[in-house]
Amino acid sequence: MAYDELFELEEQGWRALSSTPGEAAAFYGRVLDDEVVMLLPGGLVIDDRAAAIEAMSGQPWSSYRLEEVRVRRPTPDTALVAYGVVAARAGAAEYSALVGSGYARREAGWRLTFHQQTPR
Repeated sequence: MAYDELFELEEQGWRALSSTPGEAAAFYGRVLDDEVVMLLPGGLVIDDRAAAIEAMSGQPWSSYRLEEVRVRRPTPDTALVAYGVVAARAGAAEYSALVGSGYARREAGWRLTFHQQTPR
């Protein structure tokens, strides 16, 4: 079912972000659409695909938990995934945010076109 597939893409992304930086870059290299917009904490706006992949190559998360995941399909070829996340990195305060991701179905499958994290 598409809902499971979309949730799984988000889960795979967090797993990659909790691994080595190379895994996160490889995952997002496969999943990011050609055109992407990311709105991240601190007022960071990324609308360049290569810069978005580079941004995903930071210090890995040591743990994460996704909460209250919602998947909506406005059209057969678009999807929105919204959820809360609580994550931690070694030596840093716990991070809690509301997350929204927008996907478009392309010939090669679902591609991430929009991503926003709003700290809570």
